[in-house]
Amino acid sequence: MGRINNSAILGIAGIGLALALRENARRRREITFPGKVVLITGGSRGLGLEIARQLADKGAKLALAARDVDELKRAQTELERYGGEVFIVPCDITDRRETDEIVHSVQDRLGPIDILINNAGTIQVGPLEEMTLEDYEDAMKIHFWAPLHMIQAVLPSMRARQHGRIVNVSSVGGKIAVPHLAPYSASKFALVGLSEGMRAELSAQHIYVTTACPGLMRTGSHLNANFKGQHKKEYTWFSIANGSPLLSASAEEAASEIIRACKYGDPEVMLPIATKAVTLFSAVFPGLMSDVLSLVNRVLPGPGGIGQGHAAGKDSQTPLAPSMLTGLSEDAALRNNELPTV
Repeated sequence: MGRINNSAILGIAGIGLALALRENARRRREITFPGKVVLITGGSRGLGLEIARQLADKGAKLALAARDVDELKRAQTELERYGGEVFIVPCDITDRRETDEIVHSVQDRLGPIDILINNAGTIQVGPLEEMTLEDYEDAMKIHFWAPLHMIQAVLPSMRARQHGRIVNVSSVGGKIAVPHLAPYSASKFALVGLSEGMRAELSAQHIYVTTACPGLMRTGSHLNANFKGQHKKEYTWFSIANGSPLLSASAEEAASEIIRACKYGDPEVMLPIATKAVTLFSAVFPGLMSDVLSLVNRVLPGPGGIGQGHAAGKDSQTPLAPSMLTGLSEDAALRNNELPTV
């Protein structure tokens, strides 16, 4: 009995020491944000805009890259109220030729990039039968190739300074393949692998890569997602789930957690608590999780409707969406620049 007790005590002491060393290393990686140059792709709306707000409030110098000039200008006008410098870069990050130009223009205007946040994204919602090869290619361009090209563009400067932070915003869809999101999940899985592999190699150069895997978020992005097949039914289930406070996190909460993880150079951040629980369940019981997802797929809309065509969420509304069930997401859309001003 004494040996067992001694072993238990030694085990607990060992765990405590490991946790203490881990926390000490985390504290040594800590950075502050005043004066830091931060480049955010997809920074004109949604989660990217909320991350920009919170970083502007912390004194960072911001560069926002996105396609829509009007969205960028609205975001810039709002963010400049915080008193910081905001540089907007209208661009298409899926165009390899533009990547170096983006980084050079930001460095010329604001200085060396301290933090890169690969946040830009797209989502196609619909049954497998309605997904085309182009859907997979588009998802890979924006979720894998664009982040890779952006990282390659900022790395020379970060390596020269032996300092840098990179945040790759993936998704729980990069951990669990959710039905009716095949191109999205495939590309987000690829981003998780890229992000984790880069962290393993770049940490020795004091460049810390964080993989963000949020679940559903109330950012308002459901209005700009693409829906296929029976697009109105697809939009209804997606927007209701996206707006549920039990299943989703607010944009503010998600941005705060991602920024905290960047501050300490954490390897991964995952939220909300439901996402952590589901991911853990899938890791421990992968076969059972697969069976559960198969059952979920049976209650989702089948093929048909507009087929392989697509419609934006804002063009797929039904009596249930928008409704009181999606109210939180509708409010988020207004706050986060997801709809054009009238």
